[in-house]
Amino acid sequence: MNLEGIAAIVTGAASGLGEATARELARRGAKVAVFDRDNARGESVAAEIGGIFCEADVTNEAQLASAFERARAAHGQERVLVTCAGIVNASKTVGRDKQSGGIKMFPLEQFERAIAINLTGSFRCIVHAASGMMDLAPLEDGERGCIITTASVAAEDGQIGQAAYSASKGGVLAMTLPIARDLMNEGIRVNTILPGVFKTPMVAGMPEQVQDALGAQVPFPKRLGKPEEYAALACFLIEATYMNAASVRLDGGIRMAPR
Repeated sequence: MNLEGIAAIVTGAASGLGEATARELARRGAKVAVFDRDNARGESVAAEIGGIFCEADVTNEAQLASAFERARAAHGQERVLVTCAGIVNASKTVGRDKQSGGIKMFPLEQFERAIAINLTGSFRCIVHAASGMMDLAPLEDGERGCIITTASVAAEDGQIGQAAYSASKGGVLAMTLPIARDLMNEGIRVNTILPGVFKTPMVAGMPEQVQDALGAQVPFPKRLGKPEEYAALACFLIEATYMNAASVRLDGGIRMAPR
């Protein structure tokens, strides 16, 4: 798919992997809608790339539907969706409270929140985008659209305390193939990226020695991933029409240890 003039939506696009992807899509000529909950930052990114900001909480169906309507009113029906909106949380399934000596259980609301944002939120966006793409005129090879979702290496080698996060990202990974099969006769491709340890705002806020220690765990290159590298891979998957139902680790070869 040639990105020049194509309408694209990126969720979680006010920062991190989503922002880098929105910027790269715009650089390649796409008309980008920035979806995020952060109004101030989202408006700023959209203005800088010549796109449009749409306030969007992926757990709020009404707000998300309104965001899709606004993006389409500005740019037309999107042919590209990249889902980067997500959260990270960590807590042991059960553990010992060092202060009281009692048993501490994983807060169920945290588990449900991870699923609601990372998994259900991604699926909700896919449904909205794919339903609109189905009415588009087909391009070369009969292609109507391309969807990129964001899982994580934690989907395959989750660490201690990552039960909720791994479950949510594992669900994103697991649904890639069946959704691609659901949409194959409509000319809509679906691929998933599994990022490793990236220098997102959350990681960038850690002490420098912690960042260095994380980067040193990567086989090669021994550093944190750059959001621009995620964006480049996302664009490759969009532009390479023969890439479909693929799940690609972007991690420098790391396999996460238990902790």
